[in-house]
Amino acid sequence: MQRSASFQKAITSLLAILLVCASSVTYARARWTEAEANTWQTRQPSILTGGNFLPSNAINQLEMWQAATFDPITIDRELGYAQSVGMKTMRVFLHDLLWEQDAPGMKQRMNTFLTIAARHHIRPVFVLFDSCWDPYPRLGPQRPPIPGVHNSGWMQSPGKIALMDPAQQPRLEAYVKGVIGAFAQDDRILAWDLWNEPDNTNGPEYHWMEPANKVARVAELLPQVFAWARSVNPSQPLTSGVWQGDWASLQMMSAVAKIQVSESDILSFHNYGWPEEFEQRIDELQQFHRPILCTEYMARSVGSTFDTILPIVWSRHLVGAINWGLVVGKSQTNLPWDSWQRPYVIEQPPVWFHDVFYPDGKPYRAREAGILRDYNSRKRSGSAQ
Repeated sequence: MQRSASFQKAITSLLAILLVCASSVTYARARWTEAEANTWQTRQPSILTGGNFLPSNAINQLEMWQAATFDPITIDRELGYAQSVGMKTMRVFLHDLLWEQDAPGMKQRMNTFLTIAARHHIRPVFVLFDSCWDPYPRLGPQRPPIPGVHNSGWMQSPGKIALMDPAQQPRLEAYVKGVIGAFAQDDRILAWDLWNEPDNTNGPEYHWMEPANKVARVAELLPQVFAWARSVNPSQPLTSGVWQGDWASLQMMSAVAKIQVSESDILSFHNYGWPEEFEQRIDELQQFHRPILCTEYMARSVGSTFDTILPIVWSRHLVGAINWGLVVGKSQTNLPWDSWQRPYVIEQPPVWFHDVFYPDGKPYRAREAGILRDYNSRKRSGSAQ
C-alpha cells in the first residue's frame, strides 16, 4: 500500500507538471485566411496614415533604441506632431544587434515607446529586418551625418556578416521569437513588418560591399523568418512589403516577392512614383484578395505627394499609407536620393524630398497638414471605430 500510494503521488505530480507545461506552450498559427485578414481590416479606423518614424535626434535605428541615446521626451513631442494631423500609425525599425546587446532593456524601451504612442492614439508597425544601406552595423556611438547626404547613417539588419554566416542563424531566430513573443498579444501594435526590401542590393553607395549571393541567401532565410514569427502565435498580422518588379501575377514575380506575397497575412508595398503608377500597383495586388497597406511613399520631387496619393488610398479602400519620414533631423531624408552623388552642402534642393515637420512642430507645408487632417477625420462605412 505504501508503494502504491507513493507511485500514485508521483503520477499525480507528473501530471501536474505536464499540465503546467502544456498551459505555457505557444502553438504556431497558420497564415491568416483571406477571411481572417479582411475581418482584421474591418476593425481598423477607416484610413491609417503615418510616417516611417525616427526621432529627429537619431541617425539610425541603433541610435534611436540604445539605452544611452533612447530619448522618450523627443519621441513624445514628435509623436504629438503626428497626432496633431490625425496620424494613427508609425512604422518603426528595430535591429537584431539591439536584442543581442540587451534583450530585457530592449523590451523595456519598446514598452515605453508603446506607452507613449498609445497616449497619442498611434499603433506602430515594427520592422525587424532591413536590407537597405550600410551592411556593417556596429553597436555603440553612431557616426555623425555626412553633410548634405540623404540617410547617410542607416544600418542593415542583419548586417552582411550575420546574414551570410549560418552559425548566426540561431541568434536571428531568437531575436524574432523574442521580440514578437514578448508583444504577441499586445493590441497597441498594428502589425509586424518582418523584412524591409529584403532583395534590395543597394545603389552605388554600398553595392560594392554587398555579397554576390545576397538575394539568394535572403530568399532562403525569409520563409524561415515568417515561420519563426508564427511560432509565437502573434495576434497581429505579419507582412513584408513588395517594392520592385512585375506583380501582374505570382508567376511573374521574383523569388523573394513570391515569398512576401505568399507568406504575408496582409499585403504591403512601397511606391514613390506618380499616382498612375501607384494605382497600377494596387490593381496588381488586389488579385490576392487581402488587405493592402502602403508602408512607404511620398517623395515630393519625383511625383509622390499627399495630395495625389491619399485620394487613391481612400477610394481604393487601402488600410492606409505610411510616408517616409516625420520630423526633419539627423537622417536628412528631406534631401533627395541623388545627394549621394551630389551632396547638398551649399545649395539646398528646391523642395523637401521626405519628412513632414520642422523640429519645432511647424508643418513643412500647411496645406499638407490640412490634407492629412481631412482624410484622417473621414469615416468609411463598414470599418469599426
